[in-house]
Amino acid sequence: MDYMSYKEYLKHITTFIFDVDGVLTDGTVKVTTEGEMFRTMNVKDGYALKTAVEKGFKVCVISGGTNEGVRVRLQNLGIKDIFLGASQKTQVLEEYLKTNNLKAENVLYMGDDLPDFKIMQEVGLPTCPQDAVPEIKAISKYVSHKKGGKGCVRDVLEQVMKVQGKWAITNGVSAKYD
Repeated sequence: MDYMSYKEYLKHITTFIFDVDGVLTDGTVKVTTEGEMFRTMNVKDGYALKTAVEKGFKVCVISGGTNEGVRVRLQNLGIKDIFLGASQKTQVLEEYLKTNNLKAENVLYMGDDLPDFKIMQEVGLPTCPQDAVPEIKAISKYVSHKKGGKGCVRDVLEQVMKVQGKWAITNGVSAKYD
């Protein structure tokens, strides 16, 4: 059994992969009478995502959802690797690792629900928001004290960047995140 603290993994993380609904959002979907769906994302998560990209981390999103507004938001933060409509997340992960010559042990993945279960078993540091389902909490090496869409992404990004000395603001200039 692996009793190593999750903090030991932080210094080896090179890549962040996130689910969308329930992680980057609070899992709530507002539906209009025309069927359009709206999600809310946290700007503090956005700041940390933009900073991670600027500091040279690989940032990827793998989601079963297909909302193009989500893609636009993430692209505006500098994220290039966005896989929406991914029904087989582990296949997307395998191809992503191979294409980018990455090792699974250097990947932090954050998911919140059963579609994330298999992919979380394939990475070095599986994490989840505080309000993830029990099965996901059980396999996570770290459970954020923040809920989905309420800063859990910022929590893990900031912890990794602080451990690696990449979080400090330089010359009072910070990343644009909105």
